[in-house]
Amino acid sequence: MLAAHADRERAVDVLRAGFAEGRLQQGEYERRIERAYGARTVGELTSLVADLPQGPTPQQQLPMPMMGVPRTFLPPPPPTNGKAVGALVCGVGTFFSMGGTALPAVILGHMARKEIRERGDSGDGMAVGGLVLGWLAIAGWALFITAMIIAGASGEG
Repeated sequence: MLAAHADRERAVDVLRAGFAEGRLQQGEYERRIERAYGARTVGELTSLVADLPQGPTPQQQLPMPMMGVPRTFLPPPPPTNGKAVGALVCGVGTFFSMGGTALPAVILGHMARKEIRERGDSGDGMAVGGLVLGWLAIAGWALFITAMIIAGASGEG
C-alpha cells in the first residue's frame, strides 16, 4: 500500500522517540529519517521502525460490506501469488502422482512465502498448504523406502 504523508510523519515520530530514548545512534537515526521521507510504501516505513517500541499505528480497515459505497471506491485486494497457487496444485497433485509433485510443491511453497513477505501478496495459506502436502508426501516416501530396506535386510538372514 502506498504511504501517505501522515504515515511518514508517524514513522518519523517513532524514530525521534527512539533517538531521544537512546535506542538509535545519530548516524542510524539520520539514515532512517532520510529513508522514511523517501519511502513509497507502508511496508518500507514499517521496516524502518519494526525494532523500536511504538511502531506505526496500524491502519484501520474498512468494514467490508460498506453500505452505500460502490466497490469502485474500495481499495483493490492484494494480488494472489502465482507460485502459491502452483504450490497448492502440486501439493494436491501428490495424491494423484504418487508423490511425484511433492518436490515442486515444497520448492514453490518456499519461494511463494518469500515473495508474499516481500511484496505483500495474498496466498500465504495456499503456499503453506502446498508445503505441508509436499513434505507429507516426501516423508511418506522416506518411510516407505526405509521399510523396504529393513524388510530386504531382514529377509536375507
